[in-house]
This record gives sequence, structure tokens and C-alpha cells, in this order.
Amino acid sequence: MKVGIVGAGAVGSACLVSLVTRGSAHEVVLVNRDRKRARAVVTDLQYGAVLCPFTVLRDGEYEDLAGCAAVLITAGVNERTGGATDREDPAGRLRLLEKNAGVYREIVPRVHRAAPDAVIVVVTDPPDPLADLSRMLGQGRVLSTGTYLDSLRFRFHLARKLQVSAAQVEAQVLGEHGTSQVFAWSSARVSGVPLGEIFPTREDRQALEREVRYANISIIEGNRASQFGIGVVSARLAEMIGRDEHAAIPVGSWQPEFGVTLSLPSIVGRAGVVRSLPPDLSPEEREALQRSAERLRAAVARICA
Repeated sequence: MKVGIVGAGAVGSACLVSLVTRGSAHEVVLVNRDRKRARAVVTDLQYGAVLCPFTVLRDGEYEDLAGCAAVLITAGVNERTGGATDREDPAGRLRLLEKNAGVYREIVPRVHRAAPDAVIVVVTDPPDPLADLSRMLGQGRVLSTGTYLDSLRFRFHLARKLQVSAAQVEAQVLGEHGTSQVFAWSSARVSGVPLGEIFPTREDRQALEREVRYANISIIEGNRASQFGIGVVSARLAEMIGRDEHAAIPVGSWQPEFGVTLSLPSIVGRAGVVRSLPPDLSPEEREALQRSAERLRAAVARICA
């Protein structure tokens, strides 16, 4: 399988490292506006890659993306540079949308011309409206990383609170990858056991939600960029696509019912999201999901006006 990455910044480099160390692809092409940087990142990694599953690493131009099963787009302004690190700011990552929409208007048509059959995986924040923009720019196969990482964070914090392995926790975050994300507490389980009695109070749940919702800001405050978690998530998505796994995860794709891209439990394979699965939500969670969709529709309308 051949995978492309557009953007050789912190997140793009983390995606590259994860693809190589996991053995996700037989070939990875890194494209960057400054090709010298892409070449340096590839050169640096290729020596350590000798100890990893065999992968051909290349820097390249857009035409070198031909034949890719998936192209991860990571280019754009990040939260720190774009001023999206205020926990009290309800806009959150959506504050980056206008600037990164301009970046995507330049990148997506070039990716589409080079690799029309590839699945574009939108990694850049905010990924959901940028996925909608990618569709409008003519890309037929597109998904956003959505709330996949948020769901893993949810599982991690639940597991740490309960002192169990995160592998035994089933819990999902849906809707926007942002401040309106919806925590599906009603379906959260540990080894099949509902969590309702373990987190009986709203205060307990809100405290844990806050840890998850603002995990990126906590990371940025200490390390300037949130990169390693999303790098692993992006590599895993590339695997699901390239291997046609039909894996079931919460990930962002166009949802006709909501009129926007947002995250629902979905089956991911060679064509991207094969289908979405209707989640079993409480009335309160369903209302929150509608509000999240409204917020995303308003965001997309801003860049299409």
C-alpha cells in the first residue's frame, strides 16, 4: 500500500513516524511546500527506519502521490499559531477555519488530480468543515479524523479513573472534533458493564469531559503542538483504508441526516467510510448531537459565502 502525506510540520512528521514504526505501508511519500524540509524529515527518519518493518520513504511533489490508497493532509495553521488555545473560547478549533480553508483550496485540487482514487484523510484542524470543503472542491472520497482521537482519550481517562485497561473500555465521543463534541455516556461500558452507576453525578462526568475536551490545549501548553496521538490515529486510519478492514470506529464523514460532516460510529474500508451506524443515544445526547451539527453547518456556511 502507498500512502501520501501533505505537510511536513509537527503533525505530518508524527504521521510519518507512526506509519513507519507500525509498518502501515510499503511506500510513503511526503509532500511539503518547502521540499527541502520534506527531504530533511525523510532523510532523518530513514536511518532509524532500518529497524522497522520495511518501508520505502520518499519526499516528492504532488504528482508523486499517484497510486496512493490514502493521502493524509496535515498542512495548515495549528492551534497555537492560530490562537485556539483558550479553554473559555467557545469557537475552539473553528477559529482556524478561514485560514486553513485557504490552504485546502490550494492543496485538495492538486491531490485530486494526482490521486483521484485516493481517500483524503483530513487531519488539519478543524477537520470536519475542512472535509466538507474538500468534497465541494471535487474530492469524492474524503473523511476527517473526527472524534476518533477524542474517543481514545475518553477511553483512556475512564480506564485510569476505574483502574482498568483501556482495552476493556468501550466509549465514544461523537459530533464535532471540537468544543461541541458529544460524550455518549449512555452506551459507555467496561467489559460490557454500563458506567451509569460508576459516574453517578454530573460533576464527575463534567470533570472527566473537560480533561478530554481540552487535552490538546494541555499538551500544547507543555510541548507547543499536539502531534503524537493524532499521528498514531492517522496511521491506523490509513491501515483501515489500505487493507479494506471494514473496521468500526467513530470518525468524521458526510452525514446526509445532519447535512454536514461529523463523527458517528462508521465502517471504514478502501472507499473510506462505507456506511455509518445509527448510535443508540439518550434524548439529551441526541439533542447535543443536533446542536453540534448546527454549529458545524454554520461554520461551513462561513467559508462558502
